[in-house]
Amino acid sequence: MIVITSSKVSEDRIQEIVQVIEREGVQTHVSRGSDRTVIGLIGRIEPKLAEHLRQLKDVEQVVKISKSYKLASRDFHPENTVIRVGDVEIGGDQLVVMGGPCAVESPEQIDEIARLVKAAGGQILRGGAFKPRTGPYSFQGVGVEGLIMMAEAGKKHGLLTITEVMTPEYVDICAEYADILQVGTRNMQNFDLLRKLGSCGRPVLLKRGFSATYDELLNAAEYILAGGNPDVMLCERGIRTFETYTRNTLDLSAIPALQQLSHLPVISDPSHGTGRRELVEPMSKASVAAGADGLIIEMHTDPDNSMTGDGVQSLFPDQFARLLKDLEKLAPIVGRRFDSPSLVLES
Repeated sequence: MIVITSSKVSEDRIQEIVQVIEREGVQTHVSRGSDRTVIGLIGRIEPKLAEHLRQLKDVEQVVKISKSYKLASRDFHPENTVIRVGDVEIGGDQLVVMGGPCAVESPEQIDEIARLVKAAGGQILRGGAFKPRTGPYSFQGVGVEGLIMMAEAGKKHGLLTITEVMTPEYVDICAEYADILQVGTRNMQNFDLLRKLGSCGRPVLLKRGFSATYDELLNAAEYILAGGNPDVMLCERGIRTFETYTRNTLDLSAIPALQQLSHLPVISDPSHGTGRRELVEPMSKASVAAGADGLIIEMHTDPDNSMTGDGVQSLFPDQFARLLKDLEKLAPIVGRRFDSPSLVLES
């Protein structure tokens, strides 16, 4: 349920209404917008409380929310959530680009890629230290050493870092070294992991499961939000369909749909969404045109010899740089800002 107050209500009056609600053992979540304030109610709500709230001064409307996800719903939080990490704002008018390899392989590799991401205009370095693989004999990542390598490369080149966390036991160590934690598609409904991320103190990028509905994705985000972490990003990374030409089918309609349903930033992953290098550039641009708040893109200096075998979807450095130059031109058309250096890298 939400309580909508009049536009000119004072902060003291909002707190008085909150106290009335919390005396009934119900949690509150206050969202202040430019023209109204919304108080979200979480918990068992008796009909008499709802009726009492309707009669209070400065309460314009009391609305029952039928969605199973409350904190993730735009009904609860009408204004867009903007996540601030260092100098980067995710969810505002800044277009954010996360770039880097599927996996951290060596100090030299991640340092060079960090240099290239920074030179091209990216703000966040991506890289996996722990890799969930379909087959047990595939490269599984270099572990904690990879976290240290990436943290050092990010600090050296002035980049934030994002890495995937696979189990609740690794949340604390990943949070120690990375600025943003990523939940992969296979773990979208790992509820123990999601609960742990609710108290990790780091922003979380939550990838959509390859067979998940929008409601299922938003309910997964609700676990993190309910745990006390308000900084959650939703990531569209492609879904499984009958098409075999592409690795997955990037659901572009998910971007505006999720933005209508939720206030959380939406990131697009055209690398996993297509699985084909030649499709990453057009689908990146299409994602920005559809309203994505940011992109997470695989880039490798030697994709053909990537240890993960995912090189077929990784851009070469010159392709990555040219794409970001094009995004600099595209961003203002859709109300975004993106400033990339004038340098375009040569292959």
